[in-house]
Amino acid sequence: MPDEKQEQEVIALCQDMIRARSYSGQEKEVGTVLSSYFKSHGYDEEIQDDYGNIIGHIHGKKPGPRILFDGHMDTVPVTEEAKWLFPPFDAQISEGKIYGRGTSDMKGALSAMACAGARFAEMTKKDFSGDIYVAGVVHEECFEGVASRSISKTIKPDYVIIGEASNLNLKIGQRGRAEIVVETFGVPAHSANPEKGVNAVYKMAEVIEAIQRLTPPAHPVLGKGILELTDIKSGPYPGASVVPEYCRATYDRRLLVGETRESVLKPLQELCERLGKEDPQLKVRISYAVGQETCYTGSKISGERFFPGWLFEKSEKFIQDVYSELLEAGYQPEITQYNFCTNGSHYAGEAGIRTLGIGPSRENLAHTVNEYIEIEQLTKITDCYMHVMKALS
Repeated sequence: MPDEKQEQEVIALCQDMIRARSYSGQEKEVGTVLSSYFKSHGYDEEIQDDYGNIIGHIHGKKPGPRILFDGHMDTVPVTEEAKWLFPPFDAQISEGKIYGRGTSDMKGALSAMACAGARFAEMTKKDFSGDIYVAGVVHEECFEGVASRSISKTIKPDYVIIGEASNLNLKIGQRGRAEIVVETFGVPAHSANPEKGVNAVYKMAEVIEAIQRLTPPAHPVLGKGILELTDIKSGPYPGASVVPEYCRATYDRRLLVGETRESVLKPLQELCERLGKEDPQLKVRISYAVGQETCYTGSKISGERFFPGWLFEKSEKFIQDVYSELLEAGYQPEITQYNFCTNGSHYAGEAGIRTLGIGPSRENLAHTVNEYIEIEQLTKITDCYMHVMKALS
């Protein structure tokens, strides 16, 4: 376990990161905090890409695997600051907890990763096999895995450790997610003479009713492939005295392993084709949402909102190696899966890289008012990450 000096170090780094407000696209300040830590704590190299991802690199003295620890630097915004017990960017400590936006999601884990790398290099005098990378990743809250594509292209990791909250348990999979856009097209007319037009909202209502009768697939481990309507908007908006000629609805689809872009859209497309034969006035299009954001570096980051699911077998050697090492160190992790989407959608879901998750704190603290991390969890995960490095190097 870390000694008192090491505990204070990870607490201080976590507090510094919390004080550096870093909404998606505004991660520059927290990136500077992380970069300064790498430079002052024995990291051999720092890499920054066009998106603004910050990667610290420690060389082992012997050849071996490349182990990447992935933690995102961005957070969701604070919308109701007055409801917080403590200011969300002050990183105040109370009753053994650090309060602030991003403590659990996931600057606590990223701080622990950075400190664990420095401590492991010091303890081993870098006499280990392979290379250790700690990545502070941008724009995860907008695009799970998109910025990580740049990291894996540069690093080519053999193993990836996702630091999202897991209460110190091992996560070997997750459902992915997709944002599906349904659009209907009508004919505009004055609302005093609606018969002269085709109301795109009424057509959308037909489609929504039919979609509700679809049954998404299920997986014995990951659960249901949920398909849920999340928003709807007509055009023109506001629609004073006009029959709307356009309507757009968005569905959140939770993805299971093995599902592809084509297989997910196919039942929706077939449904709409059938509806179109029954109603010649129905004009509908199904697609994935595409997002684009600006990074703090000025670069654009964009991608189709399709983030695959993934799942490894508990018996996989790398999982059992980590599990056994943690047991030997006195921890009792469960082996389970995340209930939400992570950067693992790229590493495992797209690239097929051996990936597992382990992080401090509870999953249900992410994005909440009064978000916090327990200091005990923060110090324990620092120790756990060192044991993961030992197990895989």
